[in-house]
Amino acid sequence: MKKIIRILCVLMLFGLSLFQNHDIISSHTMNNSEITQADLSFAVLGDVHGNNDSLQKAIYDLYSINPKMNALILNGDTVDQGITEQYAALKRTLSKNRSLLPKTIIRNIGNHEFFNYNIEKNTSQDVKTFISRYLEFAGEEKVYHDRWINGYHFISLGSEDGNSYTLDSIRAYISVEQQTWLKDKLAKNYLSGKPMFVFLHQPFNSNPNNGWVESDQSDNLKKILAQYPEVILFNSHTHADLTDKSVVLNQPYTKVHTGAVHYTIVQHAQGQGRTREPLIKGLYIEVYGNTVVVKGRDLKEKSWLFTEVISN
Repeated sequence: MKKIIRILCVLMLFGLSLFQNHDIISSHTMNNSEITQADLSFAVLGDVHGNNDSLQKAIYDLYSINPKMNALILNGDTVDQGITEQYAALKRTLSKNRSLLPKTIIRNIGNHEFFNYNIEKNTSQDVKTFISRYLEFAGEEKVYHDRWINGYHFISLGSEDGNSYTLDSIRAYISVEQQTWLKDKLAKNYLSGKPMFVFLHQPFNSNPNNGWVESDQSDNLKKILAQYPEVILFNSHTHADLTDKSVVLNQPYTKVHTGAVHYTIVQHAQGQGRTREPLIKGLYIEVYGNTVVVKGRDLKEKSWLFTEVISN
């Protein structure tokens, strides 16, 4: 009964009634973390691709939503090429916005962190160089890493290869060592019903024959995550539009598409194809005990796209 009452309170707080105006609700409840009383709040941005102008707009909008946010997750393809100049420009953007950003910024690796458009295929040494640049930017020791924030576990997976003679430019390579590490991390301090947040730039469920392809080890990863319905997995990579279908429940874990900062692929009416649009979209999340509220955001137009309440 307490769980039901708490969920109802969250729904009321976020104005999910069809008769309420979301813009009015957001201006009163989303701008102050003390009002929302969330145990944890964070944002997830995917596919910045070195577009620092759009990232700047996203930073401004996220700060207006909640200036006391606990964390920001950059979920891969944060640079368009894994070259020193692009990392330097990105660092400047983050540095000059230090007062507007959460103290905790988790920087995950994508496939474009392995790119230099002047290199057709990466040698093994090229791969090591790209990873080294990423690790220096992220402040991590490996492309996979984890941390605890306000008592909640954040687990980041990452490709250990890319655009090389052994792996194409899109897929992720998740080694047996990394898979074992994931099993250990999920089990550590596990509490039934308590959300765990897992991040991987590439999604599992894309068909290799249709362009956006899955991790080589997706079947193994799915089996690992399926043991924990508390897991919420965030993927980016596809630049697909951010809609109420971006959250998929009961996998038995939950999958969430993050949207993209650099551009969005918009599917038009039947027969009119798809276009790349300069939209800036991302996620804002608040956590109340075991209840997670995921909100899709148009960071350019400063408007909410959807709200999904997840509770185990």
